[in-house]
Amino acid sequence: MNRFLNAYCRALEAVCALLMGSMVVLVFGNVGLRYFFSTGWLFSEEISRWMFVWMVFMGAVVVMRERGHMGTDMVIVRLPAWVQRVGQMAVQITMLYITWLICTGSWNQVLVNRDTQAPVSGLSFSIYYFAGVLFAVSTLLILLHQFWGTVTGRISHTERGTEHDPEDAKHTVMPHISDALADGRK
Repeated sequence: MNRFLNAYCRALEAVCALLMGSMVVLVFGNVGLRYFFSTGWLFSEEISRWMFVWMVFMGAVVVMRERGHMGTDMVIVRLPAWVQRVGQMAVQITMLYITWLICTGSWNQVLVNRDTQAPVSGLSFSIYYFAGVLFAVSTLLILLHQFWGTVTGRISHTERGTEHDPEDAKHTVMPHISDALADGRK
């Protein structure tokens, strides 16, 4: 499963890079055409906006796989390992529920907008909303994999991102507060 997720995320990264390059060409090409020739591509703004939405959702999947989304763990890192594990499972269950809500909501939008066409390109708006479905399904798989790893103990504290090292306190933004917390002082 890890190899599959890694390959999938690398493919998403490649598609994101392709989308970014295409957006640059569309936007700057349109600006150049308007500035120098008083004309432009009508579809440029619409398509580049759609590309941006898809790029954001696919990038969020990659960041989820890398556990790179922002989180706060200043309390949980000071708890015993078994409490950290239970807390991690509770967080993962909550994330699974929220992702399920995103999936069902996005799918409903796909169904509602399947016959609605974009004004310039004529493409179905369901394509736009399908980015949320792709994100949610991908994230559900990643979260289920992470949850199973947490339940079975295959994911260590380091992989969950909850291991605390007092040496890391020296590299934080406010080292005096981190040092005091690490030493148990107030």
